[in-house]
Amino acid sequence: MTQNGAIQDAVARGGTRRGKYIYDDWMDSHGVPIHRGYFIEDLRTVEVGPWHERECNAAFIQVSGMEGVAEARITELPPGASAPPLKFALDEVVYTLAGHGIATVWTDGVDKHSFEFGPRSLFLIPRGAHRQFANARGDQPLRMLHNNYLPVAMSLEPDPDFYFNNPYGHPELLQPREDELYAVAKRAPNLGRGATWYGNYFTDMAAWNDLVPHRQRGGGGHVVDVSFPNSQMGGHMSVFPPGTYKKGHRHGPGRVIVIPAGEGYSILWPEGGEKIIAPWHEGSMFTPPDRWFHQHFNVSVEPARYLALAPLPQFGGHSEKVEDRRRDQIEYPYEEPWIREKFEEELDKRGLESLMPDEAYRNPDFKWGYGAHEEQGAVLGRGRDG
Repeated sequence: MTQNGAIQDAVARGGTRRGKYIYDDWMDSHGVPIHRGYFIEDLRTVEVGPWHERECNAAFIQVSGMEGVAEARITELPPGASAPPLKFALDEVVYTLAGHGIATVWTDGVDKHSFEFGPRSLFLIPRGAHRQFANARGDQPLRMLHNNYLPVAMSLEPDPDFYFNNPYGHPELLQPREDELYAVAKRAPNLGRGATWYGNYFTDMAAWNDLVPHRQRGGGGHVVDVSFPNSQMGGHMSVFPPGTYKKGHRHGPGRVIVIPAGEGYSILWPEGGEKIIAPWHEGSMFTPPDRWFHQHFNVSVEPARYLALAPLPQFGGHSEKVEDRRRDQIEYPYEEPWIREKFEEELDKRGLESLMPDEAYRNPDFKWGYGAHEEQGAVLGRGRDG
């Protein structure tokens, strides 16, 4: 049976072979590795396999919290190789895990536009556009992470040809001013939380540093929002200092969290349930499941940062009642003592000490101190741009 035939047969029977999502049948049908669980410790080295139709190596990532909401997929091109052109009906974000590449983007009536990208680059390919990727180096593979909303879309229209062979295009999305099309993203201070990078190309997510204090989550952290033109895709990046950690919090499913820099771990748990510890460093990925609490810890000597690629806005989640609390965030004085004890043990293993102020554990209204210059934006870490 063909791939489309298998999916159509599942639809005719009122569901998928596993009784869940149409997207899952489509994903299974390609015969490339599928990685599940709660986290991927290193997307740069996880197993990929041949995807003959697309002339590349590939793997699907479906960690808990992504099911039915967001797609994450790895594409790997050998040194000097190119993939055949592909037309896709949905917006898609691409994050470069390793290597250097060239992307060419076009649609009917719009000339081809090519741009180069490297490690930790982030960019958007707009819906309805053709795209072709090439490995710009002859001595190393190019590995990319793709993120889109295909699982949601296939629940509405299950035919893959609707997304990959559909002639409908959006030429207007590739016709901005010449200096805007895949030019480096710019800060838009009037959007979001006061620091928003707006554009469709971000050079290096480990090097962008024009951020503002993120007081709500604690840990002395900073944040910047990521906004793409004419798209509901987006997200944010948080940066927080060595020897600190963020407050436990929860929200809806589908956030694909990738680590551009730093070393640490996150704890994920459903209210009253078992805690999952996800260690991370550059190239790690995880997705907090729906309404699960999660908390991020920096146990390195450098600022740590995580890039959170957001799901559709309707999956953002809402505050829910937590036992003895009215919000979906846990202030430091109310967290389980084990949280702090483990953090200090992990630091001690590395010969480091906690930089968490003692008052933060006594006063739920404790405010981290930020310099006056940081109220308008901060430079943190090892960055060059921003």
